[in-house]
Amino acid sequence: MNNNSKVLALKYRPQKFDNLIGQEVVAETIINSIKAKKVPNAYLFTGIRGIGKTTIARILAKTLNCPNVIENKCNDICSTCNSISNSSHIDVLEMDAASKTGVDDVRELIEFSRYGPTSSKYKIFIIDEVHMLSKQAFNALLKTLEEPPEYLKFIFATTEIKKIPITVISRCQRFDLTRIKSSELFEYIKKIQIKEGGKISDDALKLIVKISEGSVRDALSLLDRALLTLDSNEELDLKSAQNIFGFFDKTQLIELFEHIFKGDENKVVETYRKIYDQGVEPKVFINDFLELLYYFKNIKFLTLESTNFSLNDDEFKKIQHLSDQIDSNILILFWQFSISTLNELSIVSNQHLSVEMFLIRLMYLSSKKFKKKPEIDDNFVSSKGNPIKKLDNEDQSKTINQIKNIVQEEKISQEVQTDIKSEEKLLIKSFNDLIGVCQKKKS
Repeated sequence: MNNNSKVLALKYRPQKFDNLIGQEVVAETIINSIKAKKVPNAYLFTGIRGIGKTTIARILAKTLNCPNVIENKCNDICSTCNSISNSSHIDVLEMDAASKTGVDDVRELIEFSRYGPTSSKYKIFIIDEVHMLSKQAFNALLKTLEEPPEYLKFIFATTEIKKIPITVISRCQRFDLTRIKSSELFEYIKKIQIKEGGKISDDALKLIVKISEGSVRDALSLLDRALLTLDSNEELDLKSAQNIFGFFDKTQLIELFEHIFKGDENKVVETYRKIYDQGVEPKVFINDFLELLYYFKNIKFLTLESTNFSLNDDEFKKIQHLSDQIDSNILILFWQFSISTLNELSIVSNQHLSVEMFLIRLMYLSSKKFKKKPEIDDNFVSSKGNPIKKLDNEDQSKTINQIKNIVQEEKISQEVQTDIKSEEKLLIKSFNDLIGVCQKKKS
């Protein structure tokens, strides 16, 4: 395949450890273990999608079978590295555990592992999405993982480490790959955009970084889509990027917050309908609403960089200004209402109307929350809505004494009644006592 016809995620896939971004610690550990000749029986790479698990597995296979990779003397020039990059090497077998989950597939793998490598130092099995293997398949692997032949190495990759039995994890050298930092990912896709000759504004690139959530593959796929949408002489700005990726301007959402706290129902509904007309789904709107609630609540503890490019400078300053005027308690109430509405959207048939009513409820909630209690004069107390003048000290003492006397009389009457009842109960101890009581009642 022509290199120019490949998608960006494949075209710019790293071919050596130096080309990796955000995984320097993992690369350094692997290189040091190979240099020290302390190669484990099995490697396990885990992390979210698109951060380099399979890529590192292939680079590791090259490094184990081609000593020139560590010294950066081989750039896919030799036949070994080139065939591993193309997934065509006879001694490096890649297997997708999602399509081969059964114990029979693993038995075939173990049977194949009995034969030594043909042209390389190691025979390597790369198993992607290894958590998809069945329980019986994992059990069949255990003995081979613990004591494999010297020439056999396993490399596992997974996005769900919790589904892998602990007995398998304990037999592997585990590497947890982290999300790529926003600043690093921004610089990376900016370089690729320049190489591809595209014209994309920094704000649009930051939006791509935000949507990708630390995944390099997602970021490159979105960049590819943006470059294909561009005209040759035009620059892709933030507004165009938002239309392409189905995102809306956070400024509109901040304005919506202002209208909610001001109690302007017409403006609240009008602003939401503008956002809805841009093609924003109600669930996406509620999720962005929750994100902005988080920023309003915790803006004092955040920096602009820590927002993952979700906010620009003006939006960040505006939230800082508004957050000083909003009570934290009502933000927490808003959060709870938003979560319940998000669950409600899966039940109702018209999600758009449900979100409108949700915003109106928030508006009335905020107005009642901040409504001041009427001041009451010290000389008056409210009783069933009627003002009553406070009593003087003498009248108060008389009233209190009268209340005490009434309460004491009630207590005494209750004690007398209980004594009578107890006496009546004590009279009847036998059948003869019962006959006596009946005779007294007759007379």
